[in-house]
Amino acid sequence: MTEIDNALRSLKEGHWFKLICGASYQHLPAVRNLSLAYTLAGADCIDVAADPSVIASAQAAIAVASTLMEEARQRGFGSRGKLPWLMVSLNDGEDPHFRKAEFNAVECPSQCDRPCERVCPAQAIVFHPPKDDYSQVVSSGVISESCYGCGRCLPVCPPQIIYTRSYVSTPGAIAPLVLATGVDAVEIHTQVGRTAEFKRLWLSIAPWIERLKLVAISCPDGDGLIEYLHSLYRLISPLKCPIIWQTDGRPMSGDIGDGTTLAAVKLGQKVLAAGLPGYVQLAGGTNSYTVAKLTAMGLLRKSQKSKVKSQNNYDLRLTTDDFLTPDSHISGIAYGSYARVLLSPILHQLEQMEVNPANERAIARLENVPELLWQAVELAYSLVSQLKSMELP
Repeated sequence: MTEIDNALRSLKEGHWFKLICGASYQHLPAVRNLSLAYTLAGADCIDVAADPSVIASAQAAIAVASTLMEEARQRGFGSRGKLPWLMVSLNDGEDPHFRKAEFNAVECPSQCDRPCERVCPAQAIVFHPPKDDYSQVVSSGVISESCYGCGRCLPVCPPQIIYTRSYVSTPGAIAPLVLATGVDAVEIHTQVGRTAEFKRLWLSIAPWIERLKLVAISCPDGDGLIEYLHSLYRLISPLKCPIIWQTDGRPMSGDIGDGTTLAAVKLGQKVLAAGLPGYVQLAGGTNSYTVAKLTAMGLLRKSQKSKVKSQNNYDLRLTTDDFLTPDSHISGIAYGSYARVLLSPILHQLEQMEVNPANERAIARLENVPELLWQAVELAYSLVSQLKSMELP
């Protein structure tokens, strides 16, 4: 038996907060700065693309955050000195989270008012005017590393020339990735009916599962969902680490409006009722309205801590056995597009502050601009604290 650290304690008590940087989001400065701000704000987990460079950027941010924890606490952000776990997302087949938009800007009609540029939440679509009447549009289109595949540009394109390119995790490359980068958790994105594909992916990482602290399975709703999730649990059993069932209500939509959270809550209720072993965490449409909605419906709870007195304070002692039984409440919330857009004004200001070490263009790091750093942490904390208010002192 081993004591469980802060991250899983949050899961058990029902106030687990996960930041989703994006399964296909590869904008390294943004990943680094988002990870830094949300770590200092008290996030339990940072979910990033299964890309070594992206993983390294998030790890660097967490390392910097560890040196700023005391200042964050003094400023009232309540991080308690804990560091989040790092998770990578994998997929067993085509999935909207694992795609990029593409188009040839030269094909855009000259009279087009470019609605795609306006609707892109990641500011990943840009147009640079031609230098003269004879030159073509250069360096215009989708900035691949900034696109996370939300698909909002597809229906609004007047000539319908925007398309997406999907990619699937290569099983042979996954195990070395997990071993070499030292990630804490893996999330597998799947869909109803892909048992064979899931099994192939699972077998490729199974020899190293014992090295992980957590496994998550993300699946959208569909006919036969509950039966499918039960079949996946049988396939991966016995599992020594905790498992999260991520209910992907309305993918990548949380920043559109309050109502998008309803799909996530509805799907969360459905999976909770199934009584699957493990923990249910919402995603897909989560935003500032989610905690209020869950609270009103009685789906969040203040944890009842099992306390063991130690000298002048109390130590919470939970073991791995405590994480293998189902819960009747939502255990946590993952925030993606809403969490990123919330900080976008700060990150945009930062991107305008170009520095030139060795005469090379680089984006200023958030920790080097204290005023913007603590503004970003304050914004992040405004979201994290909604869920952490359920946490007992």
